[in-house]
Amino acid sequence: MTSQDSPFRMIGEAASFLEMQEHVSLVAPLRKPVLIVGERGTGKELVATRLHHLSRRWESSFLKLNCAALSESLLEAQLFGHEAGAFTGAAKMRRGLFERAHEGTLFLDELANTSMAVQEKILRVIEYGEFERLGASDALSVDVRLIAATNEDLPELAGKGRFRDDLLDRLAFDVITLPPLRERREDIPILAEHFAVGMVKEMGGEYFAGFSRKVHAALLAWPWPGNVRELKNVVERAVYQHGGKLVKELVFDPFASPWRPAPARSVEAPWSAVDRGGQGASSDSAVSAAAPDLTQTGEIDFRRHLRDYEKQLLGQALRQNQFNQRKTAEFLKLSYDQLRGYLRKYDLTAQ
Repeated sequence: MTSQDSPFRMIGEAASFLEMQEHVSLVAPLRKPVLIVGERGTGKELVATRLHHLSRRWESSFLKLNCAALSESLLEAQLFGHEAGAFTGAAKMRRGLFERAHEGTLFLDELANTSMAVQEKILRVIEYGEFERLGASDALSVDVRLIAATNEDLPELAGKGRFRDDLLDRLAFDVITLPPLRERREDIPILAEHFAVGMVKEMGGEYFAGFSRKVHAALLAWPWPGNVRELKNVVERAVYQHGGKLVKELVFDPFASPWRPAPARSVEAPWSAVDRGGQGASSDSAVSAAAPDLTQTGEIDFRRHLRDYEKQLLGQALRQNQFNQRKTAEFLKLSYDQLRGYLRKYDLTAQ
């Protein structure tokens, strides 16, 4: 279970990551429910898998379900099963995930997306180990360890009446919160190397030639809003595009293109801002200041103009907020770490 190719092997050396690993090892042997909290791409499913395989149930079933992918009726049928004729199309009896996971583990991802009615039924399974299939009147007993995951603030949702307080209390026996990648930057080179080597093997290569200094610096400077999943995609894309040779450039946004379709919007004449008495002129003037006059120039460097515009916008926002970076981040609707990433990218951290 600790081999390099293990499906639940987790990689990292940062203190926050190692503390989380110890937390997982401590709670894994118990029968109690566990709640995993973390941003998208931080590895919540991997942690759930590790919890199961380190528990006494590791030889039994480990079933998974993304609660956000199904409507309420389908989610109920998936979780609790149904009798023949319970609803239109239910031609025969079907066992649900709770029944099939008996003596094993059930992992429910995106639990915050469930309805209050489904939450009530889940609570009953946790408290009493009982439920009924849809269309049945007799209760079934099961022994299932529940692991749930979310990227939402469940206490806040409970305070707004959108999540059951009693279910939250039961799930919160222990909460494992995963650190985002931006808080474990020393792990970025380790993870990047791991993903690169794996991609080279997938391409049939023998060894990975490495990253250039420029790429190494870019990996550390990027804010990684998509966390480890985003890092994996970026690295594997770069390795494939360089043919397994030394990686000299990264593509963070594969959708970036001068021909990218624009979002649908109402067509507005270029002079409409003047007709509205100047409303919206500040944003229009900011774009105009950065955009070149295409009628007066030949070829243009599209990427350079984008960089210049981003630097100009960052500089203006910093000055407007008296160089307070947290206020600037809020002003630009960025997280603090995302703003720091952009400031490092354009060497503006000294401002």
